[in-house]
Amino acid sequence: MSCFLIPKSLCVDMEKVLNRFWWSNGGNRRGLHWSCWSELCKAKERGGLNFRDMGKFNIALLAKQGWRLVVNPESLLARIYKAKYYPRSSFWEARLGTNPSYNWKSIYAARGLLECKLG
Repeated sequence: MSCFLIPKSLCVDMEKVLNRFWWSNGGNRRGLHWSCWSELCKAKERGGLNFRDMGKFNIALLAKQGWRLVVNPESLLARIYKAKYYPRSSFWEARLGTNPSYNWKSIYAARGLLECKLG
């Protein structure tokens, strides 16, 4: 989850599996959903169980990878990405480029979260 952007459909499927686990009566029998998934994802202080929304958690982990590129510019991965995707600019000014790797596309998709939080 921290390296690749997971498609929303797969996140929904994972959440369905978690729902089935928490609300089933065991075996193949269906259970009763006492609360919706969005309520379970709320913080405990707000009445939820503090579960993670898979899509948002995936984006947060990818933003963390982007932050590592900014904070540790001398790391091997940061030097490789800089040479390939933004050789004459910074991470913040980088473009997606032509034929980018899926990993770079994923980090690039989460860059907006970093920009939003840093102002």
